Amino acid sequence: MKIKHNCLPFFIGILFSLNGVAQTNAWPETKNVNKPWARWWWMGNAVDKPNLKSSLIDFQKVGIGGVEITPIYGVKGEENNFIDYLSPKYMEMLGYTVKIADSLGLQVDMVLGTGWPYGGPQVTLPHAATKLVVEKYEVKKNEQFNKEINVDPAKEKVPAQLLAVSAYGADGSYQDLTSQLKGNVLNWKAKKTDYTLYAVFAGKTGQQVKRAAPGGKGYTLDHYSEEALNAYVVPFDKALVGFEGKLRAVFNDSYEVYGTDFTPLFLQEFEKRRGYDLKKYFPQLLSKEDSEVGNRVKSDYRETISDLLLNKFDLPWTKWANSKNYKTKLQAHGSPGNLIDLYASADIPECETFGSMPYDIPGFRREKEDIRDGDADPVMLKFSSSAAHISGKPLTSSETFTWLRDHFKTALSQCKPEAEDLLLNGVNHIFLHGSTYSPKKAEWPGWQFYASVNFNANNSIWEDAPGLFNYIANCQSMLQSGKPDNETLLYYPVYDTWGKSLEGNLFFQFKIHSLKEWLHGTPFYDTTKKLMANGYGVDFVSDNFIAQATVKDGMIVLPGNSYKALVVPNCDKMPLATLEKLIDLKKAGASIIFEGLPKSVPGLKDYEAQNTKLATLLSENKAIVSPVSDLFKALADANEQPETLVKTGLKFIRRDLNGEKIYYLVNHTAKTIEGFVPLAVANKEVLVLDPLTRNVGNAIVKKEGQTTLVKLRIESGKSFILKTENTASEKLWKYYQDAAEPIVLKGDWKLTFEKGGPTLPAPAKVSTLESWTKISPETEAFSGTALYTLQFDAPKVTADNWKLNLGDVRESAKIWLNGEYIGNAWSVPFTINLGQLKKGKNELKVQVTNLSANRIIDLEKKGKEWKIFYEINMVDKDYNKFDATKWKPMPSGLLGPVSITPLKNETN
Repeated sequence: MKIKHNCLPFFIGILFSLNGVAQTNAWPETKNVNKPWARWWWMGNAVDKPNLKSSLIDFQKVGIGGVEITPIYGVKGEENNFIDYLSPKYMEMLGYTVKIADSLGLQVDMVLGTGWPYGGPQVTLPHAATKLVVEKYEVKKNEQFNKEINVDPAKEKVPAQLLAVSAYGADGSYQDLTSQLKGNVLNWKAKKTDYTLYAVFAGKTGQQVKRAAPGGKGYTLDHYSEEALNAYVVPFDKALVGFEGKLRAVFNDSYEVYGTDFTPLFLQEFEKRRGYDLKKYFPQLLSKEDSEVGNRVKSDYRETISDLLLNKFDLPWTKWANSKNYKTKLQAHGSPGNLIDLYASADIPECETFGSMPYDIPGFRREKEDIRDGDADPVMLKFSSSAAHISGKPLTSSETFTWLRDHFKTALSQCKPEAEDLLLNGVNHIFLHGSTYSPKKAEWPGWQFYASVNFNANNSIWEDAPGLFNYIANCQSMLQSGKPDNETLLYYPVYDTWGKSLEGNLFFQFKIHSLKEWLHGTPFYDTTKKLMANGYGVDFVSDNFIAQATVKDGMIVLPGNSYKALVVPNCDKMPLATLEKLIDLKKAGASIIFEGLPKSVPGLKDYEAQNTKLATLLSENKAIVSPVSDLFKALADANEQPETLVKTGLKFIRRDLNGEKIYYLVNHTAKTIEGFVPLAVANKEVLVLDPLTRNVGNAIVKKEGQTTLVKLRIESGKSFILKTENTASEKLWKYYQDAAEPIVLKGDWKLTFEKGGPTLPAPAKVSTLESWTKISPETEAFSGTALYTLQFDAPKVTADNWKLNLGDVRESAKIWLNGEYIGNAWSVPFTINLGQLKKGKNELKVQVTNLSANRIIDLEKKGKEWKIFYEINMVDKDYNKFDATKWKPMPSGLLGPVSITPLKNETN
């Protein structure tokens, strides 16, 4: 088939996804859940039906499978078009969106609120986010204390509710004076000794919804109260009638409810859960001293916050949503609780990445001036996917590409390895962060959310975005198949964090931006890294899930999966019940491997007696809980066979599909990895699938004992999916090797600017490939798409195929040879196989699209005001005022050198 170079981009994308497909059903049918989805910001909810429809069509054409609607602040000048959240007009727009999305094969999620975190006008003060407030009074011996107890209004702007008053004597005595209160007045005499009175209040943080949309402003919600949650969902119960099952999921963003360490019923809940009266220990609780009793009380306090968040909010929230046939999607990170249990409370646990990570891939650009250092630590990412795996949730999602580069400076090639690291750590449902609804009437660059990246038609990268989206869909179609195949569980000792003084901070958040405070440098972290580096698939497990474990045929069975072994890293504290359960599992035939033994139980209640029991339990079971000196030998004894392919430098994740294995392999090293790569499976044929091209073929394999060796050649920056099988198909994977040195294509390139702005520069002829910004002021300001055309003579060399290497591409390209569309090159390395050349003259056309940065520079230098948004408006990567006039023009176009290399097929 011959296709003109100016055909519709989405048609090109479809062709690309089919390019080189073997006649096989190896690839699953691509469904909307396999495709990337996008967080969709509705600015001021100023949406209308024609633009909603056109936007959804845009999403569908480029390969996006669904949207997650997040209403936020509006655009200046659009006030008359603002729509109040949950108003009849808003619900009409939401209903229309769901209808059109359904007709296009898309699905819709929504935030249960506006901006973040949960809150809004329905949140009354009693149900608003709450904090512990304590006032102290010194009372001398025999002194009469008779006064009204209130918080200092200068410190607490919102009225606080007095809950209790306790007296602590200099002689160590304690009195609960709460029953003696008349209103807020206490009339009491200090007898026998001097006293310190502690008055305990339920104060309010006063936090308002951040980035709220019209109709969504108000207090943030008390996340430790089921009563508050039940009141919060009342407007949704009414507004969403008829949407049951039509919306796919409701979403809850990362935990950014700041400083909320209390709830009005906290004291009662604490006593019920921890077994003692917290009021007796307020001096130790509030002390910043690093003391035994104080730290134990603090641990109990933090555990109670975690329990309340899980049992009074997250689990009831999922139950509420499921009753209406919605799923839940939760970002637990940032929560003051055990992340494993909190992530697992949702139907779809969701992690996030923020900033830019480094990679050794040659040609991968990471300019310091354009990036924020990223937080995508593989160990952190695994908290969400582990929760999904152990609880039996098929999807793990991710808020992806947040602040990957500064605005208008993100290339598709810079997205790919970041997405791959998510997929390698168990994410299989990527959400783009994000896309801003922008009506067609809005002048370029349209409406913009303050955080980069913006995936919509106003961004020049949209031209070749189907390449990235198809790649993600191909990967996710396989990584959603079957079930997770990690064999090792690793116990997460959360009490080692809760049991520290933490400078007296009762509200400790497990955030992705502060891993040094709670994750890095811990034995748990070090063991995770050691296991991963040696080829073991690992999932984390909490005390709550250990309590649910059983043993069957030597396997540790959890609600979501079965495992060959459970490793306990060195840890200081472990609940007695957890240790008892681990010993029971061991006695039932499970492989429980201790790197070290716990020294103490957590918490205060009866801890000395419990520590005695713990020591006795360890002593009586010394033979089966003795710490191992060689972790890997212990894993081998548990019949675990590591994937030694990691020694090549490849990263991997493995899944099980009806007994066959799916491997996703990625080369993020600086070199090509080639040779026979070992798989920890015996006597298998192996199918190779290229998610970039959808090419498929059977690999050359060697079978040695319990290992199958697969012949592979994976260039730096490339990936493959392998699927084991018992019988090979007739279609063989083609192993191409360079038959000679690359031949640089020289000559005069015709350069034609096809679409973009601010204006289309005049055509040009270039004999030396360099940035088109150097041609003229018009080309320096241009962002968009240009076509390079070159006539060249076919080399007089015999070749089974020809590899085109475009060299340095800024930033993505589509390729035609002799009028036939070959495919696109949007990621490093910018190479593609051309097939056969014609004898004599050949014509190469390369359509290149740059980033939008240069056009923004030009716009700002001309004084054109486009930053017209409320609230934060627009900021740069460091959250300073956005100013593109300081930027230098970004290199653009085909920088080369462009070469062709003859290839020899060495399959046979």
